[in-house]
Amino acid sequence: MRSPLPSLALCALLTLPFLATFDAGAALPAQPGHVFVIVLENKGFSRTFGPNGGSPYLAHDLVNAGLFLPNYYGTGHASLDNYISMVSGQGPNPQTQADCPSYTDFVGVVNPLDGQAIGQGCVYPAAAKTIGDQLSAAGKTWRMYGEDMAASPQSAPTTCRHAPLNAQDPWEGETSADDQYATKHVPFVYFHSVIDDAASCSQHVVDLDDLNADLQSVGTTPNLAFITPNLCSDGHDSPCSKNATRPGGYAGIEQFLRAWVPRIEASPAYQQDGRIVIVFDEGDDNAACCGEQSGYDTPMAGEQGAGGGQVGAVVLGPCIAPGRIDTTPVNHYSLLRGMEDSFGLAHLAFAAQPGLAPVPLACG
Repeated sequence: MRSPLPSLALCALLTLPFLATFDAGAALPAQPGHVFVIVLENKGFSRTFGPNGGSPYLAHDLVNAGLFLPNYYGTGHASLDNYISMVSGQGPNPQTQADCPSYTDFVGVVNPLDGQAIGQGCVYPAAAKTIGDQLSAAGKTWRMYGEDMAASPQSAPTTCRHAPLNAQDPWEGETSADDQYATKHVPFVYFHSVIDDAASCSQHVVDLDDLNADLQSVGTTPNLAFITPNLCSDGHDSPCSKNATRPGGYAGIEQFLRAWVPRIEASPAYQQDGRIVIVFDEGDDNAACCGEQSGYDTPMAGEQGAGGGQVGAVVLGPCIAPGRIDTTPVNHYSLLRGMEDSFGLAHLAFAAQPGLAPVPLACG
């Protein structure tokens, strides 16, 4: 059976080359050059960061090690509309709110004034851009790492994995004991600007296992690494229906973070100028912040309310003072804006909303 998480011994071996390449005396840049975003699933703030938080490593160890953002909010319900917000600034529409069980083409236009796609559907027109497109245009690098993307090589693509246009999506839930990939958690494949160049998409949208090799040097680590665990590792499924050996829920989150956060922190790119941002897609309420708008195509971004609920977030970095708390209200559009600010990029769609506070990624 394919194991999605290396053993502790392998983790130790993977980190050994990193330690010799880090100059502890080097000055750290104020802005990050490498951002690692880890997106988890469907947990409200009180359950995650309350006194009995389900993942002690996240709620205690990582909160105390970095910058805690208690007033971080999702932008919609259910999952997919939140992921799309993070990478493109697009607001929800009824299809993305329903997680696009059919991989339908978007029908509509892109407003040239603000970059918003006006219409409905799942796969956005080429004129609707992502932060990946922005980074490529600026000569920077990015990769989307989806756990289990390559888990079914006999029956599914191993890179840039998505259904054919206007077909049912076969990867809405667990496929097998070894494959808990979910297309709806891999937002870049919902943009023609990414998928229309198949070779480029296959280089940019890859299996999580590829991150092990990419972390070995600064030169091979992308400026943006967008990481989505599988359905058992991100907290979505509890229990994991097809793999009884995987815990799911908060135990799955705990296992995933304990394996991957130290591995990223040991990498030369992170030690040089890295940040890790750990967020949840949505909470268990419909609260919103930051003057969130519903978008052009749906009356309420949160289906039954204004937004995706309070979830909280954590930012880690070599020059992020431990134990800091920033109570400024922020959301997924704020995360996109903070990354764009760090990389010197323009603001896409709702990330350009006047007065929107960015997620703070600078040293401090």
